[in-house]
Amino acid sequence: MSTPATIQQTSVLLVDDDARFRQGLQTLLQFYNTTNDQRFTVVGEAASSQQAVQLAMEQHPMLILLDMELATGDGIATLMELAKLDLRSRILVLSGHQEDEWVFRAMRAGANGYVVKDDLATQLFQAIETVLSDQIYLSPELATRFFQTFRFYNGQASEAKVKLHLTEREQEVLHWLVQGASNEEIAAHLYISVATVKAHLTAIFNKLGVTSRTQAIIKALKMGLVGYS
Repeated sequence: MSTPATIQQTSVLLVDDDARFRQGLQTLLQFYNTTNDQRFTVVGEAASSQQAVQLAMEQHPMLILLDMELATGDGIATLMELAKLDLRSRILVLSGHQEDEWVFRAMRAGANGYVVKDDLATQLFQAIETVLSDQIYLSPELATRFFQTFRFYNGQASEAKVKLHLTEREQEVLHWLVQGASNEEIAAHLYISVATVKAHLTAIFNKLGVTSRTQAIIKALKMGLVGYS
């Protein structure tokens, strides 16, 4: 007598400003419920960045299906906020864009996978299984584009670091600055004094040609000097 397969329960948060699209996702998930040993339960629907973050904090979903273009709130910013919550949610981006830059920015900002909306019918279930297994999902085509873009920006960043003559310690300070750390927090992370942190920041500002922390963060991200975490 065979043993019944274990049913896997997965809570899902849907984030898209198009109600019809969210309904379509509901229909797909219900179909998966009847054809696989996986049960998806939608615990919330959000149409804005603020709603998405609030529901994620309240529901702690195992899976977040996130659109990159919300009527209120930037998709990348939303993705970064969700990733920072550290809820152990897997974030799968569903987007109408397949351009290299969109995929690259989403993956850098903390996405666990990226699926083009036109390919949902053929790729969504595999993508969900992949990210729930703590792996990254990109279709072969998107993966190729992503790594091509990664190599391009990595090369740019290397050239920028050489051109700016950033020291290893300055790169470490810049990393923590981009993460939003205060001078005191940077000092604690790097085991140096606050006065030393301030000295490094002054040198970094001069090399970047900026006058504030915000300007330094924006320029560092644009130049690919640091990434998100």
